[in-house]
Amino acid sequence: MKMERLSQDKIRIFLTFDDLTERGIQKDDMWREIPKVHELFSDMMDQAYTELGFDPSGPLAVEVLALPAQGMVVIVTRGNIDFHHSSSYDEDVEEMYELEVTLEQTDQISYVFHDFEDLLRMAKVLLPLVTDGGMLFSYKDKWFFQMDAAEMDESRYQAIIAVLSEFGDAASVTRSILEEYGKTVIAADAVQVLCTHFK
Repeated sequence: MKMERLSQDKIRIFLTFDDLTERGIQKDDMWREIPKVHELFSDMMDQAYTELGFDPSGPLAVEVLALPAQGMVVIVTRGNIDFHHSSSYDEDVEEMYELEVTLEQTDQISYVFHDFEDLLRMAKVLLPLVTDGGMLFSYKDKWFFQMDAAEMDESRYQAIIAVLSEFGDAASVTRSILEEYGKTVIAADAVQVLCTHFK
């Protein structure tokens, strides 16, 4: 579980599927009201307080974004939230936290590369598996490679994830953040472009 403070009232938590499995939670459980999910949320808030000094008292907006291969991104915002509907969490959790929960799923696969050479090596190994697709961004002195799972050949999906994991790290940064705060280096067919220009 990785955490970072985005602002005084906002934190981002990245949960890998291993983090969920260790707690006996399946990906689909995040959409259901079960005690394990409540316990996970309490643990996250305790850790956020200890590591980041984030005080989770008062109303919280919780956005859960499920990523296809990497895990989940949970963004917690503290503040004066106008609750449009009651949270699906049961009452003992609501007594501790006032929650507005949003659940979303994305088809974006996102990996970060700290070194351009690792990115190039990844592209060369990936080239036989990927005919098109992929975007490359530069953000905070790192390289972010993203692909849409929908563009992938399903039979090659696991092999593609294995290659990406070998050379890079799963990233929790969304495309909208990269487009707004980073720089788009290659807007389309990033693997092909990298292999063509850097032989």
